[in-house]
Amino acid sequence: MEKTRPDGIDLTEWDFWARPLDERHAAFRTLRGLPRPAFFREPELSFVPAGPGYYALVTHADVVEASRRPADFCSGQGAININDMPADLGEYFGSMINMDDPRHAKIRRIVSRAFSPRMIQRFEDQVQAVAEQVVEEVLVKGGGDFVTDVAARLPLKIICDLMGIDEAHYKTVFDNSNIILAGADTEFVSEEADQVALQLLEAGQTLKDLVEELGRRRREEPTGDLTSALVNANIDGESLTDQELGSFFILLVVAGNETTRNAIAHGLHLLTRYPEQRELLASDFERYIPGAVEEIVRYASPVIWMRRTATRDTELNGREFKAGDKLLLYYWSANRDETVFTDPDVFDITRDPNPHVGFGGPGPHFCLGAHLARREITVMFRELFRRAPGIRATGEPDRLLSNFINGIKHLPYTV
Repeated sequence: MEKTRPDGIDLTEWDFWARPLDERHAAFRTLRGLPRPAFFREPELSFVPAGPGYYALVTHADVVEASRRPADFCSGQGAININDMPADLGEYFGSMINMDDPRHAKIRRIVSRAFSPRMIQRFEDQVQAVAEQVVEEVLVKGGGDFVTDVAARLPLKIICDLMGIDEAHYKTVFDNSNIILAGADTEFVSEEADQVALQLLEAGQTLKDLVEELGRRRREEPTGDLTSALVNANIDGESLTDQELGSFFILLVVAGNETTRNAIAHGLHLLTRYPEQRELLASDFERYIPGAVEEIVRYASPVIWMRRTATRDTELNGREFKAGDKLLLYYWSANRDETVFTDPDVFDITRDPNPHVGFGGPGPHFCLGAHLARREITVMFRELFRRAPGIRATGEPDRLLSNFINGIKHLPYTV
C-alpha cells in the first residue's frame, strides 16, 4: 500500500498533541476523508531504535474490523507502544493486553471472574460507600481540584481494595500510575528521554514489587480479595507467575484507575460546558444516566489508540497490508466518525444507537473492566447530583500532554 500522509499532520510529533482540541479533531476529520490510511514514521527514542513506521486506522469501520480479527492483526508484538520495546520494559508492561491467544485467553479466564456483572454487584455497596465519603468531604471543602478531590479517589480506592492493597500504599499506586501514563507531560516525567525510560522502569518495578509481596502472603494466607484469587487460581494446570501477576496489576491500576478517573473528570467538564444536557440528566437521572455514561466515554475517548501488527499479508476493508505492518487503532477518531455518528462533535446523552469503541473494539481485547467502569461513573454522578447538585467546573481542564491518554490533570470546581 502506498505510504502517504497529508502535509501539516504528523501524529508522531508531540507538537501535534499540544494543539487545541478543535485543531486535532479537524486533523482527524481530514485523515478519515483519505482513500487509504495515512502512514507515519515512528518516534525517535534514545533507548530503542525507530522501526519502519505505522498506519493510522482512523475510521470506525477499520478499527472495528481490525479488532475482530486478532489472527490477522495481533497484540502480542506490542499493543500500547509504537516502537518495539526492549525486553526489560516488556517485563513490567507486557501484560495480557500485549498477548495473543491461547495464552491471553487462559489468563483472561483467570482474571475475568472479578469483572463479571455478578461480581461487580458484590462491590456495589463498597462503591456507594466510597462515593458518599468523597461527596461528604467535597461538601465540606466547597471546591478545589475535581481530579484529586473526586475523580481520582473512587477508582483508586476500588482497584486497591479489589486487590487487597492497604490504604497506606494508595499514594504510591497513584503517583506511579501517573508516571506510567505521563506521555511527555513534564509535570510527571523528565524532559530528558533517557530519564523518562528510567522513571518508567522504576515505576513499573515499584508496583510490581508491591503486588508480588502481597501475592506471596496471599498464597500462604488467602483472603477474599482478587490477589488471593489470582495467585491461587489454576486453569488447565497453569496459574499466574509472579511476573504475570505484577504486569496484570500494572495494567489494572493503569487501565482501571486512570481511565475511569479521566472519564469522571471529562464528565463534569462536559456537563458544565453543556448545561442543557446537565438539566436533562437532572430531570430524570436514572432514565438518562446509562446514555450519559456511554456518551461521556464516546466523546472523551480516554484511551486514544491501541496498536496491532499484521501477522501475514492480508487486506482490511479493501486495502492491502503486509506481514509486520504496524497499525494504530485510533478510538479517539473512530468515535467521531461522521459515517457512524450523526453530529459526532455534539455531546448528546440521548444518542441512540451509540456504537462507540471507547472500551476498545469487538474481539478478545475488549475492556475487561467495562462493567466496573460504568458502575463507578454512574454511582459517582448519582451521588454528586443527589447531594451536590450545584457542582460545576469553574475553568478549563489542564490537559495531559499525551498521544495515548486523553487525560485531565486538574479541573477547578465549586459546589
